[in-house]
Parts: sequence; C-alpha cells; structure tokens
Amino acid sequence: MADWNAGHLEERTARRVNRTLSLDAYAVTMLVAVLLVASMHFFGDRFGMDTAAASVAFVIYAIISAIALGNLHTHGFGRFGLANVVTTVRAAITALMGGLVLASGDLDVGLHGDALWVLVLVVAIALMLDGVDGYLARKTHTASRFGARFDMEVDALLIFFLSLAAFELGKAGVWVLSIGLMRYAYVVAQTAFPALQGELPPSFRRKAICVVQGVALCLLLAPIVAPPVSTWIAVGAFLSLTYSFAVDIIHLLKVAHGDQAAPLQGR
Repeated sequence: MADWNAGHLEERTARRVNRTLSLDAYAVTMLVAVLLVASMHFFGDRFGMDTAAASVAFVIYAIISAIALGNLHTHGFGRFGLANVVTTVRAAITALMGGLVLASGDLDVGLHGDALWVLVLVVAIALMLDGVDGYLARKTHTASRFGARFDMEVDALLIFFLSLAAFELGKAGVWVLSIGLMRYAYVVAQTAFPALQGELPPSFRRKAICVVQGVALCLLLAPIVAPPVSTWIAVGAFLSLTYSFAVDIIHLLKVAHGDQAAPLQGR
C-alpha cells in the first residue's frame, strides 16, 4: 500500500511538473509570437516586407514552435528556462529572415542601403544570442537534450536562410546554397547509412566552424561586401564546413567498423 501511495504521489508530481513546463513554454512561445507580429507590423516596410513575406515568416515561426513544443518531453525540467527563451527569440529572427528570402520577390531590390545594414545588425544579434543561450543553460544548470536540439535546428535553419539571401543578393553563385543545405543532406544520408546515426562527442572545432558560417554569411549581407570578395568569403565558409562534416563522418564510419579508439581529429 505504501509503495502504491508513493508511486501515485510520484505520478501526480510528474504530471504537475509537465503541466507547469507546458504552460511556461506555451506562454513564452505566444509572447514571442506577439513580438514578432508587432515587429513586422511596425518595421516591416523598412525591409520591404509585404503581407506575403510577413505571413510566411509567421508560418515558419509557428512550425518551429510546434516542433519544439512537441518535444518538450526531452526537456527534463519544470520550467522552460531562460536559455530556451533566448533560443525562441532567435527562432523568431530566423523566421523573419525566412519570410524575407522566401516571399519578398526580388530581395536585391527590396533590400538596399540602410535596410541591409539594419538586417545585418538583426542577424548579428541572433548570432550573438547563439552563445548566450548555451551560457545560460550551463549557468542555471538547465542544459538538456531538448535545448541542445532546439538550438542546433534554429542554427541550421538560419544558416540556410542566410545562404539563400547571399544567392538572391548576388553575393555568390547558386552553389552557396550548399552551405545551408549541407546539414539537411547529412540528416537524409543518415537514413541511408545507419553508421552516421552514431552520437558525436562535444567538439570545439564543430562549434567554432558553426560560428564561422554565421559570421561569414552575415558579412555577405553587408552592402560593401561584393564579388569577388563575397565569393571568396563564401568559398572559405563552404570549405570549412565541408571539412567539419568530413571529420565527423570519418569518425562515425571508423566507430561503426569497430575502431572505437579512433581519434577524432580537429577537436
């Protein structure tokens, strides 16, 4: 009887914690959604953001939020946490970028001069916040699988939209899209090659190259950066990312073939 009572109490506590977490996460998601809509309403004209672009941005944010909220069970804490609040803000900025590049028509015409500089600033803020959410998670002891995945997927989507912007602005050829698509190509490859589904250890090299991608693509947005300089910056970003993926793939293949002690170079 005592065991049953203890189990019942534990179950009720778990339900209460999950309910508190869900309410917290939904509240943050909705608040950031309101801020996103308000920002697009008051400042959208400055970016040449019409109704279609704003709608696409909101849909992107809604999809990101739905996926994130659907994976709250991997969070493991009773509150959403400051780190995930910051990542949610970054998701909103990413959605804004997605609306611009996917539905603004001729980006090179709609965005020029001061508008591009403002966009560079906004993207730079998103990139700086990328370091803030990780710091907050460690500082508040709320690091989780949920937060790590949330952060990684927002990063990947922002990189894709930035590479698409670089192409639309004429800063590099269509090949620059491979920078943003490489992460998704890797995910697809995992279904065909199970060895790539192995878990990778933490890597400073991987984090540093991720920062390089963001900074390089942010620079490509700047009006003063034009071909051939922009092309060489994009080439450097592409080569560094290719190297990083190659190191990880080689490591996973070695582990899959039984070479457990294989050193992971470049870490």
